[in-house]
Amino acid sequence: MFSYNNPLTPFSSPSSIASNPDQSGNITYSFVIPIYNEEDNIAELYRRLKALINTLDAPSEIILVDDGSCDRTLPLIRQLHQNDPTVRYVSLARNFGHQIALTAGLQFAIGNAIIVMDADLQDPPEVVPDLIQQWQQGYQVVYAQRISRQREGIFKRFTAYMFYRFLQRLSDIHIPTDTGDFCLMDRQIVDLLNQMPERNRYIRGLRAWVGFRQTAITLHRPPRFAGDVKYTFRKSLTLALSSIMAFSKVPLRLATYLGLFASALAVFMMFLTLYWRFFNPSSQLIGYTMITMAIFFLGAVQLICLGILGEYVGQIYEEIKGRPLYTVKEVGHLPISYSPSSYDALH
Repeated sequence: MFSYNNPLTPFSSPSSIASNPDQSGNITYSFVIPIYNEEDNIAELYRRLKALINTLDAPSEIILVDDGSCDRTLPLIRQLHQNDPTVRYVSLARNFGHQIALTAGLQFAIGNAIIVMDADLQDPPEVVPDLIQQWQQGYQVVYAQRISRQREGIFKRFTAYMFYRFLQRLSDIHIPTDTGDFCLMDRQIVDLLNQMPERNRYIRGLRAWVGFRQTAITLHRPPRFAGDVKYTFRKSLTLALSSIMAFSKVPLRLATYLGLFASALAVFMMFLTLYWRFFNPSSQLIGYTMITMAIFFLGAVQLICLGILGEYVGQIYEEIKGRPLYTVKEVGHLPISYSPSSYDALH
């Protein structure tokens, strides 16, 4: 088992590997797919991917990233790898989360164009030729933008709709709405992402942050092929909060605005209380009622501000610990440069 943090050590840089035909095999397209407990989808995913790859005009690789699955996902991946050398895999030592598993796949990918998709087949492989066509026309990021979500509940569709627009309004950069991780990224973009050291990663925000020529293709997102939804409401909420904290300072400004509003309200209530004392001394709002209201209001403002500050401090705490992004327990047919000395250097 070994850990991985810096894309330049202990492994060779993906860009240097990709530029070396002896190591890369002149791979053009890398399919990066994070997987967590998707045993029911792997066979169909592989079948449709291979049908697509057989129609492409250049060599491809499939990188399956097992994110600590506890079902038969890893044995099925090993079997695919044994039967097909274009299937390569990384098995993480535990469940690190979707965005970290995706990061691991990007750091191992060696193609000139990297296609990111999910294993549940809600990102249909049949759309990939449209992504490639835009890439060949000079776009360096081509992302899929959803115009509908099939078989998803009203609550899921509503919260997703509101989140993307809320994030776009708060963010310091333009993050496209209704987009997931399904995209094609040029080698140059992936190399830049691999150099970013942050741990609370929101890939679709990071790819927007790097800039360059970007465009969208639209699709009707199909339902899961099989199995249960892995992105629960709790995980979605965590990702939403992390993305807002990573790309916006507005919550911090909100704390300041709440403080100013509370101060202004306190001054107003002071004058109002004096007015009641002299001109309406029988008012029920004078005395303990007013004090209680003021205490509850100021307490709520303080707790909200502390919560906002706590989220940002928590992000800072995660960053300064300096732990590796993930640990790897097993790899299959990946062009890595690894030695015990480089492993020891990380500990």
